[in-house]
Amino acid sequence: MSAYNFRLATLADKDAILDFMNTHWGSRHPLINLPDFFCYYYQNGDPNAQKLNFALCLDEDGIAAVCGFIPAAQSGEDIWISIWCADKRAKGSGLELMSMMPRLTGAKRLSCNNIRPNTIPFYEFLGYTGARMDHFYRLAPRAEYKVARITDPTILPAGGDGVLVPFSDFAALQQQFVPPGDARPRKDLWYLERRYFRNPRLQYLVFGGLVDGSCPLLFCLRKVSVEGTFVLRLVDIVGDHQLLPRFGAALDRLLRKEQAEYIDCYCWGIPVETMAAAGFCERLPDGPNIIPHYLTPPLFENVEYYLFTSDPENFTMFRADGDQDRPNLSC
Repeated sequence: MSAYNFRLATLADKDAILDFMNTHWGSRHPLINLPDFFCYYYQNGDPNAQKLNFALCLDEDGIAAVCGFIPAAQSGEDIWISIWCADKRAKGSGLELMSMMPRLTGAKRLSCNNIRPNTIPFYEFLGYTGARMDHFYRLAPRAEYKVARITDPTILPAGGDGVLVPFSDFAALQQQFVPPGDARPRKDLWYLERRYFRNPRLQYLVFGGLVDGSCPLLFCLRKVSVEGTFVLRLVDIVGDHQLLPRFGAALDRLLRKEQAEYIDCYCWGIPVETMAAAGFCERLPDGPNIIPHYLTPPLFENVEYYLFTSDPENFTMFRADGDQDRPNLSC
C-alpha cells in the first residue's frame, strides 16, 4: 500500500502549489508565477474557477509531488501533462502520481509535448510511448534566406483544390467547422475558442480548409517577424489529416501572401508521405538545412522535440498542443 495520498487540487491549494514549485523546480517557472499564464492553463481561463488542473501527491508533511495538466476538450477525455515535479526526498512520489493520473482525472489518454529525451524510459516504464516529433517545412522561392540556413533548396510540388478561408473570430469558425468526435486527441469547440481566440499573449491566424463544399480541416498558424522578414508557424491542424495534400497549393499561396520565407510544422502521427504530398519537406536530425525554431531572438540551429502518449494508435500531436507554442518569458 502506498504511503501517499492522491487527489485533485482546488483553488485553496494554489499558494501551496506555487510554494512547492518555487522550492523544488529549480527556477521560477513562468506558467506558475505569471498570473495570466496560471489562470489560462490551470484554471481554463476562469480566475474564479474553484478546481485547478493539478493533481497532488500528499504525505504527512504536505505536498510531495504535483502534476499540472491541460484538457483538450471540456469532457477531459484527453489531457496533456504540463508540469510534473516531485520533492526528491519523497521517494517514488512523482512516479506514483503519474501512474495515478488516469484514475484521478478520468482521462482516457494522457500525453505530453516537449519532454526531455532522457525521461522517455520513465514513461515507457508506465507503458507509454515516447518519440521524437517530426519537423516539416516549405521554403518560399528566394535567392537568399535571412533566417533559414539552406544548403538543399528543394521545394516540393504543391497542388490540390482546397481553399483557405480566414476565421476572424470564433463565431465564424463555429458556423463552418465541426471538430471530429473520434479524433485522438479530441479537440472540441470549447478548446479551440480558448486556445486560438483567447490566448493571453499570442495572436493566431485561423483558417478553415474548404473542399467539396465542406470544411473538413482547421489550420492554425502564427506569423513571426524576425530579421526583417517573416516566418509562418503551422502549429495545429484539426480534422481529417488525409485531406492535407488537397491544400498544398493553398498553403503555398498563403506563404507567398504573407511574404514569409518559410512555413514549418512540428507534428507527430502524420505520415511523411502525406506531408510531402502537401508540399512539405522533412527536416531530419542529420539533414543539411537549418530551420530555426527559436525566433525571438533567432537561434540559428535545429531544435528537436520529444513527446509521450499513453495511446499512440491514430494519435497526432502538434506544436501548439499542451503548454507549448508560448513566449519564453522569465519571471
